[in-house]
Amino acid sequence: MEKVIILGTGVAGCTAAIYTARANLSPLLISGPEDGGQLTLTTEVENFPGFPEGVEGTELVNRCKKQAERFGAKFKTDIVTKFQEIDDGFELTLVSGEKLQCHSLIVATGASARWLGLESEEKYKGRGVSTCATCDGAFYKNKEVVVIGGGDSAMEEALFLTKFATKVTVVHRRDTLRASKIMQERATNHEKISFIWDSEISEVVGDKFVTGVKLKNLKTNEITDFKCDGVFLAIGHIPNTKPFIGKLELDEQGYLKADRFMHTNIPGVFAAGDVHDTKYRQAITAAGMGCQAAIEVERYLTHKGIE
Repeated sequence: MEKVIILGTGVAGCTAAIYTARANLSPLLISGPEDGGQLTLTTEVENFPGFPEGVEGTELVNRCKKQAERFGAKFKTDIVTKFQEIDDGFELTLVSGEKLQCHSLIVATGASARWLGLESEEKYKGRGVSTCATCDGAFYKNKEVVVIGGGDSAMEEALFLTKFATKVTVVHRRDTLRASKIMQERATNHEKISFIWDSEISEVVGDKFVTGVKLKNLKTNEITDFKCDGVFLAIGHIPNTKPFIGKLELDEQGYLKADRFMHTNIPGVFAAGDVHDTKYRQAITAAGMGCQAAIEVERYLTHKGIE
């Protein structure tokens, strides 16, 4: 039986692995469907401490993995499909059919951004298509961008992007916003923000990077070309908590509930990163949660006499 299994190989999972490995707990990390997490979809990360010149998202994750491996962490590529409690621990069933058992578990499975499902969108991920204004907004200084969505998250993204872009256009499928009244007022009153209603993106266009989008009016079906330098999707996230439904406590959106020490409702199971964080969703906050969860795991196992 493993002392600790960590689900997820993003920054949260790898940070937890570094701390638990240095505590001689020999953590085993399971990659999940998105090895490395959402950070691998970001071209350059400029807001992670210690990299004054910035660092590629994939490189940052790979460095974290190597650091964890240096202290004895083990990695396995697979996906958890079932979670259950057993005597003195937990059992995980993997998509491969293998079953693993552990005394403690850190869930750092993240949350996957909702995408439009366009082939062209996939083509330009990290090259003009983004799901995080805080991560990538600074790359669009003096440029024009489009934000997709009509909720609070979309308004927050649009307002943040006005710090850099010369123009922010919000494209929404309806003729009214779903955002709270105060967020609507802030966005509609901002001189840099404009709106295109009853429309959706039918295609992202570009060469090496995004140069524009094709917009479809949902009332007339008319297709128009719209020039822009970047597209930011703000249509929500899907927390990767499916194996834990009915077992671990989730909020109304499906995110894993945890206290300020990263404890879930089941002793021995801890949360870290975007699977729990609905507010910040940053690499540095995910790393912090991974650290917290790892320290709490060490204390939990010590209390149980497992070293």
